[in-house]
Order: sequence, then C-alpha cells, then structure tokens
Amino acid sequence: MRDENPSACRVCGAPLATAVRGRPPVYCSRSCQAKAYRRRAGARGRTEAAPPGAAEPAARAEGGPRRRQIAEAVWRIAAERGLEAASMREVAAAAGVSLRVVQYHFGSKHGLLVAALHLLHEENERRARARMARLADPADLRAVLGAVLGEFLPLDEQRRSALRVFLAYYVRSLNDPALAEVFLHGAQPVEQLVAALIRQACSADGGPAPGLDPEREADLLVSGVTGLGMDVLHGRRTLADVRTTLDYHLDRILPAR
Repeated sequence: MRDENPSACRVCGAPLATAVRGRPPVYCSRSCQAKAYRRRAGARGRTEAAPPGAAEPAARAEGGPRRRQIAEAVWRIAAERGLEAASMREVAAAAGVSLRVVQYHFGSKHGLLVAALHLLHEENERRARARMARLADPADLRAVLGAVLGEFLPLDEQRRSALRVFLAYYVRSLNDPALAEVFLHGAQPVEQLVAALIRQACSADGGPAPGLDPEREADLLVSGVTGLGMDVLHGRRTLADVRTTLDYHLDRILPAR
C-alpha cells in the first residue's frame, strides 16, 4: 500500500525534497532513515524472541504438517552435521521444499531453530507416553521410573538421533538465551516427575530410607543418566553397562523390603 501523503517524511512528517531523478525520497534525513531501520529491526527481534506458545499468523499456524516436515529436516541435519550446517537453504533442500516456503513458515533461521526445538520436545513426549503406555505393569513404580530415565538413553535409532540433536542444541544454547529457555525447561518437569515417582514408591513400601531426599536423588539420576547416554553415543560405555549402573542406583534408592 502506498503512503497517503508521499510528500511527507514517514517518520517525522516533515516535507520532503522534490526528487530530481530516481525514486522519490521517503525520509527527510539520514537520521529519520536510521530511526525507521531501528524500528523495523526491533519489530523483527520481538517476533523472533516471542515466548513459547505465542500466537502465530493464521496462515503459518495452519501449516502444521509442512512445519513438521521442515522441522524434521532440521533434526536430520543437526544429528548428522550439527546446527551450524542447518542453514535455511540446506533445510529447504533436505525437506524437499523451496527456500520461500521455509521463510514463510518460520521467518528466520533463529525462528526456525527455536520452533524445531519446540516440536522435538513435543515429539519426544508423545513417543515417551506411547512407550510408557505399553509397560507390562503400569503400577510397578520401579519399572515406570526406569522407563522414564530410559528416555534419556539411545535405546533405539529414534532416541539416538534425538539425543544427538539435543546435544547440538545444548552447545548452541550456551550463547543463545531464547534457545536456552526452550532447552533447559526452567521448571525442571522431568526432575519433578522422577522425584514424585521416588516419593510414591517409597510411600507404598513403608516410607523412604533414612536420609533419602527424593528431590536430590532425582537431580542425580536425571543428570547422571543424561551423561551416561552421551557416553554411549561416544562409544565409551555400552548400553548394558549403563543399565547395570542405573539398576545399581535404583536398588540403592528403592531397596527390596
């Protein structure tokens, strides 16, 4: 849409000089031009740094399957070559879409990376819930606790790939507050879940052992199993060795009575 008053500066409204040749001016001075640029840059920054769950334009929100298709391309690239290789052009090629489609759905590379991390969290949670539902005895709290912690281990190709992607994001999140906010989950829901399971299992078995702190144990278990999963990726440990270590700590926390 053209300005209603093309003879006035878009920033301050001052009269504009008549153009001798070329396109007519839209700003009365370099100062107003700089102000306009800063406003546009600020608006882009606010859009990219929008909080998780912020409303999106309807057209983008409707493109769920296409957004997921593009996010999956980000995951593949991150798992194989790291996030530095996930340029908009590379992602478009891996997803089998045009660069314009990627830009339409995500706006910028930063917006793409943040959205792909959100979608990865959702995908992993969906898969974890499905696996938990297939447990032989959902009332066996020890088995449930082991299954929750097992989600941090590369027990199959999907979890191996997800762990590699999370490691790529972790490195980048050290210098990116927006990614860190998504990656770190300030509320620590996993630690809270593990602590609640420990507390529930102890209560069902006569109460916790003397000196046992479920919250502290949960912190150690989640951090420990994450590190053990990384060791498996590097080939430093085997899954069998990690399972033995995990069983050792669960036996210590929830001994048979």
